[in-house]
Amino acid sequence: MTVVSGAMLQGDLGIVQTEYFTIPRLLLENGETLDSMTIAYETYGQLDEERANAILVLHAFSGDAHAAGYHEGDKDPGWWNALIGPGKAFDTDKYFVICSNVLGGCKGSTGPSSIDIRSGKRYALDFPLITIGDMVESQKHLIDHLGIDRLLSVVGGSMGGMQALSWLVKYPDKVRSAIPIATTAKHSPQQIAFNEAGRQAIMADPEWRQGNYYDSNPPDKGLSVARMIGHITYMSDVSMAEKFGRQKKENTPGTKFRADFEVEGYLRYRGDSFVRRFDANSYLYITKAMDLFDAFDGRPIQEAFGNVSAKVLVIAFKSDWLYPAYQSQEIVRACKIAGVETTYCEVHSTYGHDAFLLEVDEETHLIEHFLKKVFYEYAVTGGYGA
Repeated sequence: MTVVSGAMLQGDLGIVQTEYFTIPRLLLENGETLDSMTIAYETYGQLDEERANAILVLHAFSGDAHAAGYHEGDKDPGWWNALIGPGKAFDTDKYFVICSNVLGGCKGSTGPSSIDIRSGKRYALDFPLITIGDMVESQKHLIDHLGIDRLLSVVGGSMGGMQALSWLVKYPDKVRSAIPIATTAKHSPQQIAFNEAGRQAIMADPEWRQGNYYDSNPPDKGLSVARMIGHITYMSDVSMAEKFGRQKKENTPGTKFRADFEVEGYLRYRGDSFVRRFDANSYLYITKAMDLFDAFDGRPIQEAFGNVSAKVLVIAFKSDWLYPAYQSQEIVRACKIAGVETTYCEVHSTYGHDAFLLEVDEETHLIEHFLKKVFYEYAVTGGYGA
């Protein structure tokens, strides 16, 4: 279990550690296998005697297993620290919270930058194409390893929401509730187009070398541009205007096409910082998995969600134009058609897609109430066929 010591601020978890679990053989949806697949994960809080208080937090595209607390020596906490900890939305005095780095990632879980035990070399493009369902399958192995038969909830924003939906479809008997946030049941052509532009930026970088760059210079310029494209979609017109306006930078050296505006400098900073923590090939594989995702796999809604008995809370944000609210409403409609008890909340926010990381007070209120109801029905009434 993750080591937790001290408290940096009231409600924070203090120092935490990443742990690792190896799956001897993982069968992928395309029929291929990965041998000795490692999954990096962190846990927060304590598992109760009934093993009924476990919540699986599922990260977005560029996230990792470090969702809360601090790693030794770090100044910044995990990516959802505002919502995970004592007294927070995911109250670690009540719940046992788990977060793992996805299959295909580059922060501890097996991905294209990992060593293939069969060849002794990095996978690079020999890594098989993966799906959101494959990510969920590896998480299922982890949950089994932790001795948890049924999760109280699966929750995530953006790509994390896709994983939550996949859990409902693949393992409806293993989840009591799900909270998909700012997500979709399948990508629209526009969402696929943005991801393709990012992939092409990486593959156009001469340093990419068909994915075989691990013993030389990585394709930093291409990956930086890809991140800049992505980051534009995470914000809204209003949030950009409020944050930057048309404010110009002072004394910016460089060519005629230097970063004259604050927003240009910000995007370049975001791109440059991203390349120091993310692998370009992981970018290709994970965005492709997102594009291929279809929660229903072409099946009728009633068939895909027919066995779901979990409660579902769907959260969307008004200004999110990357995953607009209508896509969340489609998820709600599908759940209703299938007879799944579903609550929909649309939050007024100017933050765009980033709102799922920033609208802490609104999300805390919604999530606390929802989880309290789910846990009460299980613990007190023994609901959901427990």
